[in-house]
Amino acid sequence: MTDNDAPGDAAGSERRARENQAERRARLQSTYDFVICGAGSAGSVIARRLADNPACSVLLVEAGPDDEADSVLNPALWPTNLGSKRDWGFQAEPNPHLDGRALSISMGKGLGGGSSVNVMVWARGHRSDWEHFAAETGDAGWSYRSVLDIYRRIENWQGKPDPKYRGTTGPVWVQPAKDPSPIASALLDAAEGLGIPRFEHPNGAMMEGEGGVAYSDMLVREGKRHSLYRAYVRPIADRPNLTILTETIVRRVLFDGRRASGVEIERAGTISTIKANIEVVISTGAINTPKLLMLSGVGDRDELQRLGIPVVQHLPGVGRNLQDHVSFGCTWEYREPIAPRNSGSEAKLYWKSRPDLAEPDLLFCQVEFPVPSERTATLGVPAHGWTMFAGLARPFSRGKIQLKSADPRVTPIVDANMLSDPRDLEAARACVKLSREIGRSHAFQPFVIGERIPGNDKAVDDPFIRDAAVTYWHQCGTAKMGSDDMSVVDAKLAVHGLTGLRIADGSVLPRVTTGNTMAPCAVIGERASDILRRQYEL
Repeated sequence: MTDNDAPGDAAGSERRARENQAERRARLQSTYDFVICGAGSAGSVIARRLADNPACSVLLVEAGPDDEADSVLNPALWPTNLGSKRDWGFQAEPNPHLDGRALSISMGKGLGGGSSVNVMVWARGHRSDWEHFAAETGDAGWSYRSVLDIYRRIENWQGKPDPKYRGTTGPVWVQPAKDPSPIASALLDAAEGLGIPRFEHPNGAMMEGEGGVAYSDMLVREGKRHSLYRAYVRPIADRPNLTILTETIVRRVLFDGRRASGVEIERAGTISTIKANIEVVISTGAINTPKLLMLSGVGDRDELQRLGIPVVQHLPGVGRNLQDHVSFGCTWEYREPIAPRNSGSEAKLYWKSRPDLAEPDLLFCQVEFPVPSERTATLGVPAHGWTMFAGLARPFSRGKIQLKSADPRVTPIVDANMLSDPRDLEAARACVKLSREIGRSHAFQPFVIGERIPGNDKAVDDPFIRDAAVTYWHQCGTAKMGSDDMSVVDAKLAVHGLTGLRIADGSVLPRVTTGNTMAPCAVIGERASDILRRQYEL
């Protein structure tokens, strides 16, 4: 099945894919060449690239359901996935730096992972992010120049031609927001009025310097979400060398000495073992990946022994270095209702909290409906309005993931630790100040009555910032790349001290990228695939 199939051909291909996967599941093998844990953004890429070799047998294991749901495919319905069966629904620990609040942390659960439940924004990260990763790993393959080649290779760009930055022949359909809301246009005008440069799109020159403003790039095709699962895996689901398991939990990685030999899975209440001839790839996200590693005996020795888990490899960095973008929403009330368009988030702004910075440290996503926190909602939420979902693109605060139990069914402890570093609170003040300046600008006057959260007559203080803080759901960093004592994987994403085990998801990033994290996870998947194919001559 290809993305270019005619309607009749596509229907036939989908039928063949369903029949093939039903047969693959009915004849589940005890051994595959590669076992990929997690069908999210990176895992989907790896499954496709490995299965492109017909001699390679690939098992893709996903804890959640399939993606055949209107809440997934209809771009406007993405918020309905939050708190549903398609959301892991983690809850962070009460945070003293947020006045004791315990934030809800959503994470995609199902084919496509986050790319099937998120707001569909395609954001590559800043040049300085990738240069930092290259420096941390000592590998130029992670540099901006190398990654730019990967982005061009995987994109099917539908906007104005820009061959220096955009590709047009890849599997990932990327398009600018179509017929954007006047509210999105007002944001661009307001930012320009404050001296912030405007760009044709946000994934080229805009992310090589101080930042700027642009309409969002999004993964929407013919009015439907184009997740990375749909871009990479769905077109090849009819192949006999690819098996896709949904509603299946990976309980732990199994080892033969220091070599990963397979996984223990739970499916329909039955626990069984699947062996991997070549490698196990973990791609379960920045919360579940360290959980799975620790359950498998890979992590801090003292933590594992406390829970009675036999130690396979002492790696104290597992679960540490947790990062996320944190947002502080300001909301304005419309004069007349304006219906959200596309995904309801069509404009992006990256800028600086201080003029001396050379790169953006603030991230702004305009949302075309009110998005208060549970506390700021008490200030009064307008029936119709928009929110500047603005926050920290380069947080200094770090949290951690810990096991609560050796039982795989027990959720881990998520200590997000947001705003624990005083520098983050300082940047947050500048972030909210800029949000209010934009929202109060002349460009918005035809559309809004006034600011409702925090409110026209209210000064913004630190208590408001702590009350307003919510997550962007961009968790990263808990199994980071590098060579220092707290690194978990090397530049090739192989787990230190072990063989046959690789990690490929947002957990490997030494720091969270500047912007939404789906596109960087696609690059991680492509890099992992290239490394595996070269290493094993696939």
